[in-house]
Amino acid sequence: MAWELLNILAVSAFAFSGAIVALNERYDIFGTFILGIATPFAGGIIRNIALDVPVVHVWEQGYLLYVAFITISIVYFFPKSWVMSWDRWNIYLDAIGLSAFALQGAAFAIDSEFPLGGIIFASILTGVGGGVTRDVLAQRRPMVLHQEIYAVWALVVGLLTGLGIIDLDHVIQTYVLFVGIVACRVLSYHLGWHLRFRDMYRL
Repeated sequence: MAWELLNILAVSAFAFSGAIVALNERYDIFGTFILGIATPFAGGIIRNIALDVPVVHVWEQGYLLYVAFITISIVYFFPKSWVMSWDRWNIYLDAIGLSAFALQGAAFAIDSEFPLGGIIFASILTGVGGGVTRDVLAQRRPMVLHQEIYAVWALVVGLLTGLGIIDLDHVIQTYVLFVGIVACRVLSYHLGWHLRFRDMYRL
């Protein structure tokens, strides 16, 4: 039940994010649905390809596809004023998606008996892969590569679960980590936390 709820929250949050980006870039209805579907599901596909695992099960999720379609339809067909008022909450939805998908990726790698490196890798790819795909399709520089602290939080999920500090079979520990990562992502956004970058134009 815990994973089902997290998956619903993650898919809905990322589908919303993808659809909003598509509308902001003035994509048509087809483009909006493509971005809305790619954002929640591309991370899992990229993860499976990178780890040499069949990708077919990513699409065998039944109701989650319907969750994504319903969310995208709401964004596209509801009045613009409503959608724009919801857009101000997009950072929180994005944080929910990041946390839930990073946990999902870590759980996938643990179930597949990957070592620590594989768990961290799966957590990062699942958590940020959809957002990177969304930005690339929207012809934007991927936010995860140059803005705020984002992928680091997915790395933290992989590290804590891979080292056994957090047991994903324990519902309370899972939700504590989920909420903690959401809080860290939101704080890093509002407080303007950044990783250090090198300015090649300054001596």
